[in-house]
Amino acid sequence: MAETTLNPASTAELEAERVFLAEAKAALARMHQEVEERDVPLIGGEDNDERFTNEANERAKKMRTQALLDLPDVPLFFGLLDYEAGTIEDLDQIHIGRRHVHDGSGVPLVIDWRAPVSVPFYRATRSDRQRLVLRRRYGFSDHAELTGFEDESLIGAVETDQADAFLRAEIERPRTGPMRDIVATIQPEQDDLVRAALHPSVCVQGAPGTGKTAVGLHRVAYLLYTERERLSRGGVVIVGPNRSFLSYIRKVLPALGEVDVRQITIDELISQPATAVDDAEAARLKSDARMALVLRRALWSHIGVPAEGILYSKGSQRYRVHDYELAEIVSALRESTRYAPGRDALAQRVAHAVLVQMERRGESPDDRVQNAVARSKPVKALLDAVWPKVVPEQVLHRLLSDADFLSQCAGEEFTAAECAALLWQKPARSWKSAKWSAADTLLLDELNDLIERDSGSLGHLVLDEAQDLSAMQLRALSRRCRTGSATVLGDLAQATTPWAAGSWAQVLAHLEKPDAVIAELDRGFRVPEQIIDFAAKLLPQIAPTLGTPTGVRTIADALTVIATDDQTFTETLITSCRTALTTEGSVALIAADDRVTTLYDALLAAGLEPALLGATEDEMDTTRLVCVPATLAKGLEFDSVIVAEPSEIVAAEPRGLQRLYVVLTRAVSSLRVVHATPLPESLG
Repeated sequence: MAETTLNPASTAELEAERVFLAEAKAALARMHQEVEERDVPLIGGEDNDERFTNEANERAKKMRTQALLDLPDVPLFFGLLDYEAGTIEDLDQIHIGRRHVHDGSGVPLVIDWRAPVSVPFYRATRSDRQRLVLRRRYGFSDHAELTGFEDESLIGAVETDQADAFLRAEIERPRTGPMRDIVATIQPEQDDLVRAALHPSVCVQGAPGTGKTAVGLHRVAYLLYTERERLSRGGVVIVGPNRSFLSYIRKVLPALGEVDVRQITIDELISQPATAVDDAEAARLKSDARMALVLRRALWSHIGVPAEGILYSKGSQRYRVHDYELAEIVSALRESTRYAPGRDALAQRVAHAVLVQMERRGESPDDRVQNAVARSKPVKALLDAVWPKVVPEQVLHRLLSDADFLSQCAGEEFTAAECAALLWQKPARSWKSAKWSAADTLLLDELNDLIERDSGSLGHLVLDEAQDLSAMQLRALSRRCRTGSATVLGDLAQATTPWAAGSWAQVLAHLEKPDAVIAELDRGFRVPEQIIDFAAKLLPQIAPTLGTPTGVRTIADALTVIATDDQTFTETLITSCRTALTTEGSVALIAADDRVTTLYDALLAAGLEPALLGATEDEMDTTRLVCVPATLAKGLEFDSVIVAEPSEIVAAEPRGLQRLYVVLTRAVSSLRVVHATPLPESLG
């Protein structure tokens, strides 16, 4: 059974802690049962407000019930703080855990790690012990059985660096299945980011192995603890790069007691599905920030100049608004508001001009008369001629199928060659039959916002692997979080998409969070030093402005580079996988996308029973050995990694060196690089 290795604890004290753990688990079960059996107060009546209140109460009960479930493989507490006598009323010792647990009389048994009283667990040092005498960290098996503890005295002579020993033991504890939380091992620089205020937004540049994803998830849990009412109005959404990544992180927040956070990809966030595929150049150009201006021009080009005035009749009275008056109204409204509200405003202003004439003739028209004029045939005819109704698909279809129109709207933003690359080679006959690519859906989303603004806003948005997002993707995300805050996570050295927005300043500008605090994590806790140093040889080429990350752990034989030939290549990989499987924990074979299926079949034939990442959502739950396409490796961790033919990974895409940097930094304990062709020059 895999477990965290700690110094031996006295049998009696360890048994006492196990008894306390059993009491705490029983108390949590009682809290869960009390909520489950509690009747939800229902409001009688059939109106919408009452039904909404009843549904909200039912939903709140369900969420609270879920949050109080005891997860069998998640320890209920992970630390203990021993304070000087009298520091905390009636409590000199407190257990720190993933959620608050109290006994039947309200006395706390476990304190939530997010509570202010828990901060010394992460921040106290011998020079600033915050009235702590001792800090205890517990070791658990993979089934949450208490196996030992490590005591770190904050007074007296220094014997050993217990904190580093615990951190190393916990990180190196073999893993299988989805990502685990790091709540027991959060470091001070990580804690600063986790507990940062809701505003301003936070951007984390994190080198491989620095725990930036885990920091972002724990920050969500912390913000929901401190700002729950505020965030509940808009909700919290986590946007990840792909479904495999989201499957990998899916259990972290529930383990921290948070069950009401959406975790989706950006393609899922944009409601319109993609049914077409762009070539590489068209996809890159459509993702460029310049498209926003082109789309704006394309939309507003539909506004015309009134050719004649209008005549409105009421009984025997005639009221005329001249063409020059209409032209002034149209000019004043043009681009001063969104397109659809502008059309409505035009009708109302023309109607108001008619009402002014009525009043001059001694009449007393009211709002009902103005609305009647705005809906009249002459005004409707004017709107259709000068400010016609349009839908996003109609505008984009014209833009991508009409070369002259595209050239007119592009202005100086795009060259003639770029316009040619944007144009459809075989346009659909009409916008109603057009098929849209993933990049097109973002353009449609931009147009939709230009036509009519959506007033909703998320309370908080988390973007992981944000360095890969395009300007148009970031603009789409910003529209969904206009008044909320964001946590932006990524590593510029791992930017693998051709349309990556660029520096963090550019990313934040497109996201409309320019005041975000940019922080850097450069200590790689989770990747051994030898592996980080090997991968960092690529940095001068792929990210020359970034500093070199540092590893805080050295593991014997963490890095092995194996040169072979074409005849023995596959057998060498199979042998490497067998060797890795003799140790505990997860194993990944990572290869270029077009090679990975062949290697998967070879491992199957050799009787190793691997899973293939991307085939289903729960691949990493079913087996220790996973075959991983290089494009899906980002954000994942494995105890042992075998990388097949780095040169193929580099050659597979324009930013192949960045992709290789990602692949080389996925291992927590050991990395084997197997190659039959020469390694990239930087690694030689």
